[in-house]
Amino acid sequence: MKFDANGNLIVCDAFKGLLSIDPQGEIKSLATSADGVPINFADALDISSDGIIYFSDASTKYALDDGLYGLLESRPYGRFLSYDPVSGEVKVLLKDLYFANGVALSPNEDYVLINESYRTRITRYWLKGPDAGTHEIFMDNLPGFPDNISASKKGTFWLALITVRNEAADKLHPFPTRKNLLSKVPPALWPKAQPYGLVLELDEQGNIIQSLHDPTGNHLGGITSAQEYGDYLYLGSLHNDRIGKYKLP
Repeated sequence: MKFDANGNLIVCDAFKGLLSIDPQGEIKSLATSADGVPINFADALDISSDGIIYFSDASTKYALDDGLYGLLESRPYGRFLSYDPVSGEVKVLLKDLYFANGVALSPNEDYVLINESYRTRITRYWLKGPDAGTHEIFMDNLPGFPDNISASKKGTFWLALITVRNEAADKLHPFPTRKNLLSKVPPALWPKAQPYGLVLELDEQGNIIQSLHDPTGNHLGGITSAQEYGDYLYLGSLHNDRIGKYKLP
């Protein structure tokens, strides 16, 4: 979610697509499909200074309720899209992403970062300059599954990782037959995610500046978003009944 210049709250709804909620609470649907394909799992967004909304469609095959099966298959059904509020045009900027998740514009808005959760990596899509329209791997082999990403006031990025990588799951991926068999048993019997709280601060070169950890998850595990405001970093989660608040140095 993010407010646009007119005070409307722009929302990625996992079931209804891209929405706008005005200050009076009226809801308007902005986009439900792109290139004739339904937006199946609108996930995260950022808004540029010229009003263009950049957002992710996590998977064109699996919905929110089927997420574990999507992780098990780990194929590239994700897309990175843009929406022009003036023309109403929706563009597919990237496809074949491995669960397109968090989205963040760079400080100069010359590129966008898109998290690919299933591949534990971040992709960079260039908006301006000689590489405009191309993409590359910004950061690979992350220690966990990246969820949302946001820019800080000093030009870095805060990356929330919902959990650390699971050795059993990593070893399972090269064997599709085993994964197919596993899909036939209840998800409760699958390898378990650790309740680990993890946030990374990254610079524009993809270097880790600092990392914040809660190894047991007792304070805040399963972190899905990290948003800087004032002197604090606010930490959200899909599963916790509270919001974390971390005083920045």
